[in-house]
Amino acid sequence: MPHDTQSMNQTRQSFTGLDSVWVFGYGSLIFKADFPFIERRPARIDHWQRRFWQGSHDHRGTPDAPGRVLTLVEVLGSSCKGMAYRVHPDVFAHLDHREKNGYLRFEAPFHFDDGSEVNGLVYIASDDNAAWLGPASEWDIAQHIAASEGPSGPNDEYVLRLAHALRELDEVDAHVFAIESHLQQLKLANAQTP
Repeated sequence: MPHDTQSMNQTRQSFTGLDSVWVFGYGSLIFKADFPFIERRPARIDHWQRRFWQGSHDHRGTPDAPGRVLTLVEVLGSSCKGMAYRVHPDVFAHLDHREKNGYLRFEAPFHFDDGSEVNGLVYIASDDNAAWLGPASEWDIAQHIAASEGPSGPNDEYVLRLAHALRELDEVDAHVFAIESHLQQLKLANAQTP
């Protein structure tokens, strides 16, 4: 699958006759909602976990030195809490561009804290896309992130802002928090180096 998935996403779902569509954010969409939305609610999707296994050639890295950003990997019995947005369908032109680096839109049920449920869309980058970096230890991921920067800023900023946003949602994500901890250790070590 190519890096740029915009045209693929534009053919995946039909929004004909819809006034609004739900979209789920599990990474930067939680803390950087740079699009208009009708409603925003904490939600979870089941059987998925966040992982920093996707390369970022266009936001938190460059084509020659991609950063690492989140995708979701399927893990039965798990759940992933994030933020659900109800948006007008024309917002997907912006979202498809923002998430163009290997992500495809998939349908999933979103579960809200009040017990209600809606079907919506979530962007997931699978292991068959050209920007896939794959698994690594959380220490290696942190070292990679600490050295990466792109047009949207330093890669470590993404992790730190996400970790803060997850705490505000009362979500404990061991993978994200371990990488955050390693990044803080690296910063401290670099500050102490003469």
